[in-house]
Amino acid sequence: MSGVWIVKTFLGAINLVMKMKRLINFKILVIFLILFAACAEVPLTHRKSLKLLPQPQLLSMSLQHYDQVLKKEKLSKDPELVGMVKRVGKRIAGAAEAFLKELDRGREVSNYQWEFALIKDDKVANAWCMPGGKVAVYTGIFPYTRDENGLAVVIGHEVAHALANHGNERMSHELLATMGGVALSVALAERPRATQDLFLAAFGVGASLGFLLPYSRVQESEADRIGVMLMAKAGYDPRGALPFWERMREAGGQSPPEFLSTHPSPDSRIANLKGYITETMPYYKPRSQSSGL
Repeated sequence: MSGVWIVKTFLGAINLVMKMKRLINFKILVIFLILFAACAEVPLTHRKSLKLLPQPQLLSMSLQHYDQVLKKEKLSKDPELVGMVKRVGKRIAGAAEAFLKELDRGREVSNYQWEFALIKDDKVANAWCMPGGKVAVYTGIFPYTRDENGLAVVIGHEVAHALANHGNERMSHELLATMGGVALSVALAERPRATQDLFLAAFGVGASLGFLLPYSRVQESEADRIGVMLMAKAGYDPRGALPFWERMREAGGQSPPEFLSTHPSPDSRIANLKGYITETMPYYKPRSQSSGL
């Protein structure tokens, strides 16, 4: 074995290693660029969040599952309560669209086809908002909301989660953690039931499935802040968020309401809300509303 051959072999091995290293670095760079491109900015807070799921697919799943949930559940026929939910929902939706336009994100308004349903279940104190503005409120939340302004706290909070793409963010992280970051279409094809259950849980509809994906404290804080801003812009008093969350806190314990158990409420929440409310009060212009239940 000649010395020249050994040198050439050694140099060839080094060259191969360098090529592999460049290839690995290139793959890492591509993954980084994909994740960077998939980042979205949360309104008001400007936090960068992961958003891997294509909006058209989310909207399609939302329409499908929203209809399925409403067919499965019993809808309330109480004209006063149904009217209140739709009235508050319409005003919060209008404020949300105006808010997006103010942030130069008016193109996103077309993603929303608002619907507000009231599900008759006095044992469930919950509400949620799917992509596209598909909202459901359960009658069990009314002992805590007490009046229209209190209901605006709940709907504003849930719509805020939707505006901030928190569901997309949670589902993106779960797809990365449990399915290796595969595309949504692939996940639906290979594990349809698990992916659909993940979708429902990511958007707060997981109570009927026996599991939930809790929002993070950062997401909760963002929903609180954006939610009271939407309230103020819709003509509801954002100061009503304080007594609502105080009532929810008092209802904690062994069996907290679903709305509280799916939305972690640290002790600092009310203190933070006071700051958010101060921030939003300049936008508050009262409108006439019903006095309560």
